[in-house]
Amino acid sequence: MAQRQTTDVPGRREAVDRFTSDSRRRALKARRLRRGGLALTLVVPAALAYVLFVVRPIFLTIQYSFYDWDGVTPATWVGADNYAALLRNPELSGSILNAFELIIFFSFVPVALGLFTANTIRGFATSRLAVVARTVLFLPQIIPLVAAGIMWSWQLATNGLVNQVLRLIGLDGVARAWLGDFDTALPAVGVIGAWVLFGLCMLLLLAGMTKIDPALYEAARIDGAGPFREFFSITLPSLRQEVVVCVTVTVIAALASFDIVYIATQGGPGNSTLVPGLEIYYLAFFQREVGQASALAVALMVLVLAVVLPLQWINREGDS
Repeated sequence: MAQRQTTDVPGRREAVDRFTSDSRRRALKARRLRRGGLALTLVVPAALAYVLFVVRPIFLTIQYSFYDWDGVTPATWVGADNYAALLRNPELSGSILNAFELIIFFSFVPVALGLFTANTIRGFATSRLAVVARTVLFLPQIIPLVAAGIMWSWQLATNGLVNQVLRLIGLDGVARAWLGDFDTALPAVGVIGAWVLFGLCMLLLLAGMTKIDPALYEAARIDGAGPFREFFSITLPSLRQEVVVCVTVTVIAALASFDIVYIATQGGPGNSTLVPGLEIYYLAFFQREVGQASALAVALMVLVLAVVLPLQWINREGDS
């Protein structure tokens, strides 16, 4: 009897251990299922809203782009004619070229000025002056674009502040209606966009500079490096990700610009400041050419992706 008990005890222990292990696995699986169900419950409404208000309109826009449709009467299939018109019609192709020209003002200028300003502020980052400078320079980013467009329209008018200053310093011949001149209207719109986006770029780049190890600058100074060498050898290479983010955001803002252009010039004078976003609005709601407007919208989406995706790829390659 004693011998049988001693041999049965280990068997019972193994059975108890297996039962306990199985119970723990089942409990863990049930816990994971509950968490997954909760996560799915939270994600489904957002996913449905995304599909309803983003994915579905994109596919409908692509579908409409192959039709000649005024939004009311039955649509007529025209195939790729709407896309061919983008190349044939100088007004449509010109709007795309204007958007690419705005990239210089909306992207390159704010990023370059943001780098310079952020590098300057970094030298006295803990002072009150730096806090005031960051706040003041970021203010344009929080101003509604409509308000910015109205304000700058007043400043750039014939009797606006800009021309008054020019006349005050004796440059009467330079003064003009900046937003009403064929040669200066688009650059003037670009200046407004650069003013709006400059604060965002400056703040992003300044935040990126705070993660740079101060020991790198100390080592560079010991080696005799000056401010320019520090910037190009340490600061700029360390800000690759932030620069890519700034360029991506500002390029999208340039290609998809609408608010500032509509308020400041409405595409004029002539079509000198016409951009794709504004042209899509005119085609769809004034000329009732929904198919052509959809084709231009699809082309604009492709252009944005063609510019942004390589930037993201370059950023990932740099990280790897």
